[in-house]
Amino acid sequence: MKAVILNKNGNLEDGLSEQPRPKDHEVLIRIKASGFNPIDYQMLENELERKLISSPILGRELSGIVVDKGSQVTEFNIGDEVYCGSGSMGSNGTYAEYISVPEAIVSLKPENISFEQAASIPSAGLTSLQIFNRLKLNPENTILVTGAAGGVGSFLIKLLLARNIRQVIATVGSEENRQMLLNLGLKNHQIVNYREENLIETILKANNDHPFEFGIDLVGNYMSEVTAEVLKINGTYVDVTALVTKDAHETLFNKGTLIMNISNYTYGMVKKYEYYKNSLLTIKELIEAETILPPQHKVIGDLSLETVLQAHSMLKNNQTQGHKLIMKH
Repeated sequence: MKAVILNKNGNLEDGLSEQPRPKDHEVLIRIKASGFNPIDYQMLENELERKLISSPILGRELSGIVVDKGSQVTEFNIGDEVYCGSGSMGSNGTYAEYISVPEAIVSLKPENISFEQAASIPSAGLTSLQIFNRLKLNPENTILVTGAAGGVGSFLIKLLLARNIRQVIATVGSEENRQMLLNLGLKNHQIVNYREENLIETILKANNDHPFEFGIDLVGNYMSEVTAEVLKINGTYVDVTALVTKDAHETLFNKGTLIMNISNYTYGMVKKYEYYKNSLLTIKELIEAETILPPQHKVIGDLSLETVLQAHSMLKNNQTQGHKLIMKH
């Protein structure tokens, strides 16, 4: 099968790989579309993320059609349209024509959306839903979301608003991203441009000069310090990036903050595969009921090295403009 492969020198190249065969509890999926995530390029550059490489073919989420299945598979039939966050749990990554994955991490795709839209959901959707479920928020809570225009941020904002959690302040970096959040349902006074001077004061002012109960940090680095500063004593800092700085960590410790680490990788590590299926089924129901919409997406190109390199570059240089980047297969 055709694939984009990581060679011995650590560079990506167009290549061919053997088509995987499904094991007893696996389905073989012909990939119709796959999504790009920051972790894809971070695996090539960052030691922590590099440890997650389980195949020379990268890529972690997809939609497609079941074309073969193992002898023990009970929930899927040949021809089923599915979507999946494959993470490191598949025979290979998603920069390929086919992938074999445990049936326990797969869901039928929402019927009312395209393969491209479905492929834009798993990573951002699973992360957002985990944040939402673990925080157990109520409408009185005050929440800061940094990097709210990205895949996880925009999906999370949709979930919060759909569940009537509205005391939200969000940070963005451009007028275009502000417009996107306005279209999702936030009001102008709830959106702060992180490039503003006196950012900490501006964020607090947007929250009526009160510190926040919850800080959901989707950016890390400098924004982890900003988030730490605007949290109340004994508040909750939600860490999605593992990019908390030393200064931020000190502030969070001194404030007695509860740090909640969000990682979808966790469940694969302990083989709790039903987490993936159940979360995707929940999202499927929300989308079919039109309670939430899938992320905005942008098709970059077909399965090729050129498409992959372009997507990695756009992610790295923050040029996605709030769109999920998708590769058609």
